[in-house]
Amino acid sequence: MSDAYSPVANEQLDQLERADLKLYDEVVDVCEFVLDQPSRARACSLAMTTLEGIRYRLPVPGRYPLCVFWAPEGPRIEAVFPYSR
Repeated sequence: MSDAYSPVANEQLDQLERADLKLYDEVVDVCEFVLDQPSRARACSLAMTTLEGIRYRLPVPGRYPLCVFWAPEGPRIEAVFPYSR
């Protein structure tokens, strides 16, 4: 993976790939959407303010509460984990 993924996201995706290939593919589809079409992804995401700045979360379709967290700078995938709020 490239600089478009944080070390945390890389590790999470590696673990997911080993555990559940179908879910991994679904998460990667969301990541690719974010990286390829950040403006559209931003419109579908919820924003939150962190110490590092604005971060977005985009749910993985059909996999609630799993979300892809991403930064607009780059854009860059920051993390993948369940989040319900």
